[in-house]
Amino acid sequence: MFPIRDHNPSSRTPYVTYALIAINIAVFLSYYPFATNQAALASVFANWAMVPQEISSGQDLYTLVTSLFLHAGWMHLAGNMLFLWIFGDNLEDMLGHAAFALFYLASGLGADLAHWAADPGSAVPTVGASGAIAGVMGGYLLLFPKARIDILLILIIFFKVFSVPAWLMLGLWFAFQVVNGYGTDITGGGVAYWAHAGGFVLGFLLVIPVWLRLGGIGFWSRNHGQPPHPEAKYVLTKTRIPKVVKRN
Repeated sequence: MFPIRDHNPSSRTPYVTYALIAINIAVFLSYYPFATNQAALASVFANWAMVPQEISSGQDLYTLVTSLFLHAGWMHLAGNMLFLWIFGDNLEDMLGHAAFALFYLASGLGADLAHWAADPGSAVPTVGASGAIAGVMGGYLLLFPKARIDILLILIIFFKVFSVPAWLMLGLWFAFQVVNGYGTDITGGGVAYWAHAGGFVLGFLLVIPVWLRLGGIGFWSRNHGQPPHPEAKYVLTKTRIPKVVKRN
């Protein structure tokens, strides 16, 4: 189950969201040629990925930021950019461009520190924008708990797209991170669950002042927990691909 779009259009061009997506893609392409050379790729991650053990010793603190722009593969990158694309524009719309950029970096730093706190002695490199994007999701949940999210549900050979409120989709996502964080070691089979959970909580907390300025519970009541503007409508149309009739 993963989101494919929301029904929450933004009122201004999300320049920072676009820039973050472009930077992440550009950074990945800069070292992608090393993907088949494990030694070269390991060198890239050794220099720029966040390693809890090194942070504990006060070394390479800059990796708390640089690790946010590294990804382990195409699917890792694509998944993160999809989530940023869906949720980033609306939060940028509410916070403003500069504030959103600072919010994104703060969420990413908080996510990295949450991952470090889970196991300060770990020597496993950590990369990915997912902690910062989790912060965006936490802020989105606070402001638009009932915004409609279209999700794609895949059950073996069953595919279905349907809409759910943001609180359900994001709440389940957060619960999944916490449950798996407790159920696995820090590496989580390659997933930094505590970074996700930490980023989400920090993003939620950082947006509370904005939510209060908008009216808090009154803001929810006025808009019924939905965006303060008409939601986007999507109409499914029939495919133009002709049907192929099987002849006996």
